[in-house]
Amino acid sequence: MPKRHWVDVMADELEEKLRKRGKDVYIFNGGLSVSGVQHIGRLRGELILPELVRRVLAERGYKIRQLLTLYTQDAWKGKSSQLKVFGGSGEKYVGWPLIRVPDPQGCHSNWVEHYWSDFGPYIKEFTDGKVEVVTTTDLYKGALKEFVVETLRKRDKVREVVNKYRGRNKYPEDWIPFEPVCSKCGRIDRTKAVSFDEEKGEIEYVCRACGHRGKASLEEGKLNWRIEWTGVWKVLGVDFEPYGKDHATPGGSRDSCKDLAVNVYGFDPPEGEWYEWVSLRMGGKEADMTSSGFVGITPRDWMEIAHPEILRYIYISTHPHRRVVIDLQEIPRYYNDYYKAERIYFGIDSTGDPEDDEVIARSYELTHREKPPEALPVQVSYSHVALMVQNLPRDNLFEHAVERLRKTGMIRGLDDYSEQWLRGLVYKAYNWVERYAPPGYRYKVPSKPPFEVYGDLKHRDRLLVLANRLEELDSWDEESIKQVMIEVGSDLDKKSRREFYRDFYLALLGKPQGPRAAPLLAVLDKGLVVERLKLAAAGEPR
Repeated sequence: MPKRHWVDVMADELEEKLRKRGKDVYIFNGGLSVSGVQHIGRLRGELILPELVRRVLAERGYKIRQLLTLYTQDAWKGKSSQLKVFGGSGEKYVGWPLIRVPDPQGCHSNWVEHYWSDFGPYIKEFTDGKVEVVTTTDLYKGALKEFVVETLRKRDKVREVVNKYRGRNKYPEDWIPFEPVCSKCGRIDRTKAVSFDEEKGEIEYVCRACGHRGKASLEEGKLNWRIEWTGVWKVLGVDFEPYGKDHATPGGSRDSCKDLAVNVYGFDPPEGEWYEWVSLRMGGKEADMTSSGFVGITPRDWMEIAHPEILRYIYISTHPHRRVVIDLQEIPRYYNDYYKAERIYFGIDSTGDPEDDEVIARSYELTHREKPPEALPVQVSYSHVALMVQNLPRDNLFEHAVERLRKTGMIRGLDDYSEQWLRGLVYKAYNWVERYAPPGYRYKVPSKPPFEVYGDLKHRDRLLVLANRLEELDSWDEESIKQVMIEVGSDLDKKSRREFYRDFYLALLGKPQGPRAAPLLAVLDKGLVVERLKLAAAGEPR
């Protein structure tokens, strides 16, 4: 069979199942608990995956609404990472609903709003923006109320189903599957419902944390999490919902919710698709991104160092069942992969396998939230820009970058799309160098020639040859410079070549090492490079 993109295969399989439901409008959903940092890993399965399938099916005539449910009534667990953001003084909030925990920095009305602020406003940058956000807090005030009452009426049947999945710790016969908020200590995780007055819509409870006995309305609490998940499916009418691999285990949490849906509440559970986690690698260490563990970077963070399209391409070009590892030092490589796909899409490059090219081109096409550009945009290497911006004035950085790129012949004209992309690239690369670039990318050209190190040079004659050869170059670009560097050092043995490059970096930077030679020279002024090399060859001030 010919290779096909996973998005199209998934859309085909889902379309067949949706047809049997026969609805006018289908509901796609994702779910997040705002327990801490809202990291970019959460974009993959809960937002981008359903958006892609929705768009394909919409092209086939299906009407689909895409929702994102925030689980804001969950208890704040008070993990060490969560307590740390309060400076160690957040113990009193342990067990509170997330929506009631205060903002540790005092800039928003609560915990949820604070950590949502670096994620929610950026959804439109990483998707086509056609996503509606709902919260369980609001649902308990409206659509979930009737479901809670239904649950409490059917609690014996609910307990029977849930207990099948609980192993030894089964719920007792007097279990009421609702967790009120204690009106005295504020906890939702330590209360036990003891009775339900359906006429008044009240739950009587006892708090095992502070001993308080009280009553709460159905808005002042939440259902057991499995039942809540099932309730969200029912009241929102969810037809498709991706889920993390932790819920994919046979006989696990999602299976229990499907069982509840069919055998207690009498509705068809949504179709689903599981996805792998996204990990973050920094400083040689790798860990799964986690919200409550505060491991990960936010969409806002990502946009300061890279275009949203780059992250979308990483996710879209990788099947959801495969793990993704984001290494912030590898941003230049991610751009190279994206540019390669862009050239394949426009028929200018190839992998050598037409079917692979077709899948890569499809990834590039889907990466764009609307339509790709009509022609191949100007492509400027992220690595080149990252090196270049370190040697440009900070004021009017973009204008200086464009001037340098034009002077070296890397760009000529810029259409609107290319200019907008390049403007973003310049500032994002500058931020990346400041925050995440490995040491080999960072350098500083001294304002004056570093005469103090010239006495240590061993290959002055060869530096002069290099200066003269570079001065003769008609094209000041990386490839031409690289050829000269190779030719000038071609007859040196391994030890002498290391010494020559040491001298080269000392001559330019006053240090024995730096970024790769050809890319570095390509972003520096030709006249400055030649002058410094000649001064170093002379060995003394002129």
